[in-house]
Amino acid sequence: MTTMTITVFRQDPAKGEEPRYVPYTIEVNEGARVLHLLHAIHDQIDPTLSYRYCCSSGQCGSCAVRVDGKPVLACTAEARDGITIEPLALPLKKDLMVDLVPLLADLPPLVPGPESVMVTKRAVEAIRPLSTCIGCLACVSICPAMKVTDFLGPTVMRQEMRLALDSRDTCDRATRAVAEGLFTCTSCQACWEVCPKEIRIPGKAIEKLRSLANKQGLTLPRHLEVAELVRATGRSVTRTEPTFLELVPDQIEPYGPVRATIGFFVGCMYNMRLPKTALDAMEVMKRNGIRVIIPREQVCCGSPLFRTGQGKYLAMLVRRNIDAFRFRKIDIVMTMCAGCGSTIKNDYLHVPFKVMDINEVLTHFGIEPPAKLARTVTYHDPCHLLRGQGISEEPRALIRQVADLVEMPSQCCGSGGGVKAGNPAEAEALGEMRRSAIEGSGASVVISSCPFCEFHISQHTDKPVMNIATLLLEGYREKDRQEAKGTPSA
Repeated sequence: MTTMTITVFRQDPAKGEEPRYVPYTIEVNEGARVLHLLHAIHDQIDPTLSYRYCCSSGQCGSCAVRVDGKPVLACTAEARDGITIEPLALPLKKDLMVDLVPLLADLPPLVPGPESVMVTKRAVEAIRPLSTCIGCLACVSICPAMKVTDFLGPTVMRQEMRLALDSRDTCDRATRAVAEGLFTCTSCQACWEVCPKEIRIPGKAIEKLRSLANKQGLTLPRHLEVAELVRATGRSVTRTEPTFLELVPDQIEPYGPVRATIGFFVGCMYNMRLPKTALDAMEVMKRNGIRVIIPREQVCCGSPLFRTGQGKYLAMLVRRNIDAFRFRKIDIVMTMCAGCGSTIKNDYLHVPFKVMDINEVLTHFGIEPPAKLARTVTYHDPCHLLRGQGISEEPRALIRQVADLVEMPSQCCGSGGGVKAGNPAEAEALGEMRRSAIEGSGASVVISSCPFCEFHISQHTDKPVMNIATLLLEGYREKDRQEAKGTPSA
């Protein structure tokens, strides 16, 4: 047996109670799950505690709660001392019980035709990745789009795509999905991150539904404009100043001995809109002995088209980008843009080189220690870096070498998935939520590692928004100033 002290959210709205957090100290067996903690509290301390469970084996979804802020199944999540257990962020009935009925009622049913149709083996295989949903609604509870729009949510989108693949169904699922908010999804991937069945709703359902919508002429006009721009120019944004590729040679040598050679996939935003940030990154590479090769043939990675279901030009983009680096026999290709990195890693097939985000590159090869700056910063996790590439601690470790880091809750800023272009009001609302989180952190500077996040967040805060590479470069320049004055850096 082991003793644990945990905190549990309590409230009965029907009685007009205010929310409160109650500590409980209990004994449970080694290897206990969170559900065992709740059973022990209910059976030994407080029988009025309300929570929901049915099967206790990770199959029904009824016991979903938040543990330390993250949605989990209570029956499968490990019990740990000191945790806080709360209900999902959904309408509350009592304590840890939320109202699932209205949300589950939104799930669309199959609409059969007048004649019986057999489901093909191929359809069964296509449906399988979408068919394991257990209705826990963890994905719904964490969806940022649902907080600010009328989006029916990831569970409904999963069901619509599942039915679209079912040969027995006769409904126009793409048209229904558009009406239900298909193009309000930001592609943040928070839904599959918390899904106990690991259903990749953004890629397996939402992007597939958007592709069906595109074939039916339902793509948003602004998204069509972006696709046409990519076709005409090879880039998804227009230039606002001399581009990065115009400002640098094909090969950038380091200041000292060459420790490594990498290729650099610059991406549309850092090339066309934020070239100074990319130039800062090159200075950091030079400082750390990394030779950078920059092929001129590279074009848009295709992320805006993948995310909005527009597949017409994707094969051409993928081929050009792979060939740009393959023919130079480059083994490591570095990305700075979280969206580009996630797209090349996850959407390109048979990539003949290793793709690494800049934070991975600097962590892998190690960096010269910069000076510590007298500033407190907070870090915004780009969705396509945190969930798309699984990169979280690397940027934080780099930041801590330069500044004091304070955390804020991780949430989509609203700039992804084509939302900033196609649904600007939604992007604004999510950007304002980021403003509140930034102000709550008490930080004086916001750091991120994605051009879309940096650009969008800068429109929603009066704090400076800076890329990690720029922060590191400031640390190096401060170190040089201190050494020039004969003062050792911190």
